[in-house]
Amino acid sequence: MNITIVGGGIFGVTAALELRRRGHGVSLFDDGPIPHPLAESTDISKVVRIDYGADPDYTALAERSLDGWRRWNARWRRPLFHETGVTFLARTPMQPGGFEHESYALLARRGHALERMDADAIAQRFPAYRPGALVDGYFNREGGWAESRAVVVELISEAIAAGVAVGTTRVEDLELLRAELVIVCAGAWAPRLLPELATSIVPVGQPVFHLRPRDPSLYTADRFPVFGADIATTGYYGFPVNADGIVKIANHGTGHPVTRDEQRVVPAAAEDELRAFLADVIPGLADAPIVDRRLCVYADTRDGHFWIARHPHRTNLVVATGGSGHAFKFAPELGPLIADLALGVPHPLAGKFRWRPELAEQTRGDAARAGGAA
Repeated sequence: MNITIVGGGIFGVTAALELRRRGHGVSLFDDGPIPHPLAESTDISKVVRIDYGADPDYTALAERSLDGWRRWNARWRRPLFHETGVTFLARTPMQPGGFEHESYALLARRGHALERMDADAIAQRFPAYRPGALVDGYFNREGGWAESRAVVVELISEAIAAGVAVGTTRVEDLELLRAELVIVCAGAWAPRLLPELATSIVPVGQPVFHLRPRDPSLYTADRFPVFGADIATTGYYGFPVNADGIVKIANHGTGHPVTRDEQRVVPAAAEDELRAFLADVIPGLADAPIVDRRLCVYADTRDGHFWIARHPHRTNLVVATGGSGHAFKFAPELGPLIADLALGVPHPLAGKFRWRPELAEQTRGDAARAGGAA
């Protein structure tokens, strides 16, 4: 089949690789450059976690993806996935219904070895946190972070080597594309090409900060692994110091409305909120210089689930978007998932990711945002 993919982010490039592997002729178009500096899948790092509250679908998908990240590392010239482990810590004791508790309970039932931590254990193991700020939670040695921009570079190189035709061309009208199948992987801007998605896919900006700590030794991976800090309440998560001496901290919450690319400016209030959070929880970073900041735009769906489905009225058109800020970790499984759903192969997640314009209210399917973090 002759297939055209619009969008060269993590949805588009993984779909292109998998469809080419299955023997199809694939062309991929993006505004360029790839990786695009404004893409959801850019920046220096993305979390790779299997912790998904009580949701068994995403948990199982994340487990398979984690194995995929390990396989990718084995074949790449250098590892781009760093399995530092992840911590999910809370300001109050974990309770049933909370993200940390439900993640811990489900993963334990699935046989994962988790280290439960109280306030004393947190203070002893992770000295960057203010003692008593976080009093319960767990450490999961399975997971970590990926060098997101470098991953896209590697995958696009593999796609080209596999015979995918890649063009840096802005697609304005899908009707002009002559292909047996068109897959739109345009992220938050898919509604520009398909206005009927405007009430279902909403661009939301999330503040991201790169800080340079004065004492990097406090933030090495063994003392400061990837973390979620009472994430369903605060929205804050972060990463250990990287090779360039940067600690990245971002917010995975309600976000800020964005309608145009030129609006991607981090509000001053967001920086004030970050400083207040750091002063309370990670005081050593409270006055650390911010060397970069950006507004990461999510393609938010109403329920937080991906949107990977054939158009109900255009039989040769498939939409694969709706990352809602939590898709990158699934990169090794996204290609097969998109390929199956695009080609009509039965898949257990087809219903979850179906075409669903009937959703009128935000329901926060991603458990890490279920509390309405700000």
